[in-house]
Amino acid sequence: MNRSVMGAVAAALSIAHFPTVAVAQDYTVGSLKIDHPWARATPPAAKVGGGYLKIVNSGTTPDRLLGGSTEASARLEIHESSLVDGIARMREKTDGVAVGAGETVELKPNAIHLMLVDLKAPLKQGEKIQATLRFEKAGPVDVEFQIQGIGAQPQASTDHATH
Repeated sequence: MNRSVMGAVAAALSIAHFPTVAVAQDYTVGSLKIDHPWARATPPAAKVGGGYLKIVNSGTTPDRLLGGSTEASARLEIHESSLVDGIARMREKTDGVAVGAGETVELKPNAIHLMLVDLKAPLKQGEKIQATLRFEKAGPVDVEFQIQGIGAQPQASTDHATH
C-alpha cells in the first residue's frame, strides 16, 4: 500500500471516530448535529452569560445534554427561563435536556439555554470561546461559541435552503 492510500485510509478512520466540523459552526458526533453555538456579548461587569445552539438527533435512540465546561467561566450549566404570573424566572435544569430520536431541540434566549456562570472576562462581540458539551450517550463534544452582539437573536434558519 503506498503512502497516499495509507494517508487516505488514516483520514477516513479519523473522521469515523471523532466529532467533526460538518461546516463552520456545525459539529457532528454520531447521530447528533450541534448547530451554530453562539453567545451574547456581556457588559463589562457581568458575571453570567447565555449560550445558545440547536441539537438535531437524526438517530434512532435518544440522548441527553447533561452540561459542559468552558475556560471562559467557572461553570457551564443548563438553565430554563419561564414567565410565571407575569414574573420572569430562571432555574437550573440539573436533569439536562432530552434530545429524542429524530427530534430537534433548540437552546435559545428566554427558554432553555446554557448559562456561563462566574465569567472570567466579559464576552466580547466577534470573539470565540471554546467549550466542551457533555452528552449522556455521545460523550464529550468540543465546540466553539461565536460571540454576537448584546441584543443578538437566534438565526431564523441554518439549513441554507434560501441561499
